[in-house]
Amino acid sequence: MTTFKPLAGLKVLEFDAIGPVPFCAMMLADHGAEIIRLLRPGGQPNGLDAGDDDMLLRGRAQEIALDLKSDAGRARALALLAEVDVLLEGHRPGVMERLGLGPDACHAQNPALVYCRITGYGQTGPLAMYPGHDINYIAQTGALHAIGPADLPPPPPLSLIGDFGGGGMLGAFGVLAAVFAARSTGKGSVIDTAMVDGAALQMALTYGWANAGLWNSQRESNVLDGGAPFYRCYQTADDRYIAAGALEPKFYQAMRHALGLTDPIFDDQMNGENWPEMSARIGAKILKMDHDELDAAVDMPDACLSWVVSIEDAGKRGHLVERQSLVRKGEKTHVSAAPRFQRPDISE
Repeated sequence: MTTFKPLAGLKVLEFDAIGPVPFCAMMLADHGAEIIRLLRPGGQPNGLDAGDDDMLLRGRAQEIALDLKSDAGRARALALLAEVDVLLEGHRPGVMERLGLGPDACHAQNPALVYCRITGYGQTGPLAMYPGHDINYIAQTGALHAIGPADLPPPPPLSLIGDFGGGGMLGAFGVLAAVFAARSTGKGSVIDTAMVDGAALQMALTYGWANAGLWNSQRESNVLDGGAPFYRCYQTADDRYIAAGALEPKFYQAMRHALGLTDPIFDDQMNGENWPEMSARIGAKILKMDHDELDAAVDMPDACLSWVVSIEDAGKRGHLVERQSLVRKGEKTHVSAAPRFQRPDISE
């Protein structure tokens, strides 16, 4: 099998932004797209600039500083748009139009252009003009309310659900769907990528369960929110954590074997009334096990037990290092492109 980059030949003009837009551009660049990034004068004002360590900005073919409020800057941007397949932008609704770079003006230059807009609340709706960040967007979808301990406020789950899953990845999917359509019809399109939409979309399974009466709004009382004793984390005696993910019955039985859970209370896996006591007993059991015993349990096939690894340690050893999902470069850890593409080696 031969690896390859399936987006070779795709040209993208990226208007400088933070979070989901550069993440979307990074994904496209990782798989072969040529990205031209337009820099705003003075850079981003958020104070969280990672400089050369910002992996979201890797793979750009070219960076051009343009003052889009000037006639010359706007003319240069329009000229570039005539030569690319995709535009990526993350301004609030109306900003690009006021700059003279809205969809109508850009499609006049390039009718086949895919114009991808990534915002928090989308181009329409009562909150469309409101600012926000990942935590604000996911707060309104039910996702944030469902995460965390029952007796504490919901914790921010990094920026994974809104910014990167709901914004960046959904944007990349939209771009590729629209490029597919443009190449078959010759007509471009406008993609309204809203992080609230993407975060809500990722809740499809949970909303389905709720509709079926299989999910309730009390945190830490459901199968996937830490309520189930077989799907949660446990502290060890040396202040580390073990993650248990033994959902299916055969994996649950393997977990019982790995941890020596012989008490009859563990016989009825899905009896929610016993879950608090089952969790307490598993927690007490794991606290008594030494590191070698826990390593043996983690290594047991089908038990679905894993060490919870810190960012500092994840790139130093283990499965992700062997697959080169995480790669060490000097003292720093880098994330690799995903997914991976291969072609079969078939001779003529």
